[in-house]
Amino acid sequence: MSEQHPERHGYSEEDVLREVSELQTKSATAARLFDIRRIIGGLFVLYGVIVTITGLTDSDATIDKAQGVNINLWTGLGMLLLGLFFLAWLKLRPAAPPPPDVLPDEKPTD
Repeated sequence: MSEQHPERHGYSEEDVLREVSELQTKSATAARLFDIRRIIGGLFVLYGVIVTITGLTDSDATIDKAQGVNINLWTGLGMLLLGLFFLAWLKLRPAAPPPPDVLPDEKPTD
């Protein structure tokens, strides 16, 4: 009963290898999609825009509370720059796909 009969289930070895290859491709795509730099960069850009807008609309009384510094504006611009840095880093140095697996009966190519 330990014998395997691929034709019994309707799957050939080529079908299984093709399916595994497709799943590996989808996995690599998902890994690049959920790269932590994308998440951090996106959140910093979003919050940076919100805090920058808040800083642009602050009243004089709010600025006087911070000893004359428009802290919301400067913090928002800093967050925006940091978020853009992460997104640029992601664009310039994307995550490398994992190396293809070598089956035990195959020899790696040089």
